[in-house]
Amino acid sequence: MNLKPLGDRLIVRAIEEEEKTASGLVLPDTAKEKPQKGEVLAVGDGRFDEDGDKRIPLDVAKGDTVLYSKYGGTEIKVDGEDLLVLRESDVLAKIEN
Repeated sequence: MNLKPLGDRLIVRAIEEEEKTASGLVLPDTAKEKPQKGEVLAVGDGRFDEDGDKRIPLDVAKGDTVLYSKYGGTEIKVDGEDLLVLRESDVLAKIEN
């Protein structure tokens, strides 16, 4: 993949988790909600400050696992893979192991 996001944007691959009901039944794809967890594949250089003099670096880095807002970002397809382009403000939290 040769995508380089601009500004405060990042490329994320959604992590699909198998969902089960309380009784142990696995839910089909049509009954699942959109994933909100993903792996950061690429990050931009950061946005400029209000004066436009220097860049403000992003708080996330390539390889981080993040939680993002449910309807945030733009879905794209690259090399047959579904990816999201998000702004850093759409990221709610980093998941630390």
